[in-house]
Amino acid sequence: MEVKAVAKFIRVSPRKVRPILDLIRGKRVEEALPMLRFLPSPSARTVSKVVKSAAANAENNFQMSPSDLYITGAYADEGPRLKRFRAKARGRVGRILKPTSHITVKVAEKEA
Repeated sequence: MEVKAVAKFIRVSPRKVRPILDLIRGKRVEEALPMLRFLPSPSARTVSKVVKSAAANAENNFQMSPSDLYITGAYADEGPRLKRFRAKARGRVGRILKPTSHITVKVAEKEA
């Protein structure tokens, strides 16, 4: 059984989060958390929170053993963009798009 956790409307581009998720996909939760802790990217902290949340959901809601959990799926979808405007030369306007992302992590127990 897969258990998931989702962090929505995170103020970071999905393009920046996806390489971090590629690193942890398929690993055990106990291996993934130390890897995320020492990554230089600031979004690794957010991904770490989502992994911990998915593991806690599995442990508390479905009585799964936290030591047997591994990450079956991890992906970042695009959320809504914040649209801002900035003054440009000759009275024009430049559009600034501030992306958001929805980070999803799925965990399951290793089968014997």
